[in-house]
Amino acid sequence: MRRIEMAKPILARDEFRAVKKVMKSGNLTQGPVVSQFETEFSKLVGGRECVAVNSGTSALLVALMSLGIGKDDEVIVPSFTFAATANSVMLTGARPVFVDIDPKTFNLDVKKIEAAISKKTRMILVVHLYGLPADMAQIADIAQKYGLLVVEDAAQAHLAQIDEHSVGTFGDAAAFSFYPTKNMTSGEGGMVVTKNSAVARTSRLLRNQGMEQRYKNEIVGFNFRMTDIHAAIGLVQLGQIEKWTDKRISNADFLSKNLIAVVTPHTPSSYRHVFHQYTIRVSTNRDDFCQRLELMGVGTGVYYPTPVHKLASFNVDAHLPETERACREVISLPVHPALSRRDLNRIVSSVNKLSERLY
Repeated sequence: MRRIEMAKPILARDEFRAVKKVMKSGNLTQGPVVSQFETEFSKLVGGRECVAVNSGTSALLVALMSLGIGKDDEVIVPSFTFAATANSVMLTGARPVFVDIDPKTFNLDVKKIEAAISKKTRMILVVHLYGLPADMAQIADIAQKYGLLVVEDAAQAHLAQIDEHSVGTFGDAAAFSFYPTKNMTSGEGGMVVTKNSAVARTSRLLRNQGMEQRYKNEIVGFNFRMTDIHAAIGLVQLGQIEKWTDKRISNADFLSKNLIAVVTPHTPSSYRHVFHQYTIRVSTNRDDFCQRLELMGVGTGVYYPTPVHKLASFNVDAHLPETERACREVISLPVHPALSRRDLNRIVSSVNKLSERLY
């Protein structure tokens, strides 16, 4: 039986042609194709300035540093996320302060944020987890009340919206990822998005060893440059992402209407969930559930099995019961746009048969 893969990057003839064109040009990195990719991506985020870098993690780090986050600062973050979110805070010299999640959305619980704010708090680093926007209206109100910066980790949320306003346009800056399994890819890469021209300029300096002009270094920076090869792939993918996103949403709708005995994803009214992952909860043994689905030919993923605050790299004593419960119960099912209706029916049939047997 053919296995239904959890993720399947879509790379076709146009991507190969675009890469070949760059290779023939001899202009391989930080060239005109990168600039064009930034310009085109800006159209997805309300015309904000975009700075392409070599990964989503680099985008987060550059965004935080460009906004002045550093030693002795505290940044509020969720613990139910990929470690890169909190890593970026630590790499600036600041300290991540972990806050629990809303059990319905898996995003930051806005009711828990104020209790975590101290005199050292400078920023709320929001994650739009699995492609669902966080509650940006309430987060913005809290940030304004306490004079805090807001950065959006939108690595999984290309084209996600609240009231038709795109993620990446709510905070002081945002970071997107183009890793191969994301809703669109450039092979590898990231994008810093900001409404502030000074932040954009600092981001450009940081990605290129601190210089705009060669050998005229203004600050200490990194080699976080995106190559034209990666940008060429990203440009082609931009032309497809709207169609792919509609297919993800359609696939998720089919799954939610037909799955039984599991908790399916919640999407608040007026939110556009773009389903980087389609994540369910099971109350039985999660690992056994996954293993049985794999034997039935349905790929699964567990994002994330360990809360970030409990990782050896952080080891923070924090009471985050909903985060820890989610880490025990979540399973992600295939939802990518390459799925056929036959694939979707197999996923539903397999999960429902297993649920009936175990519950």
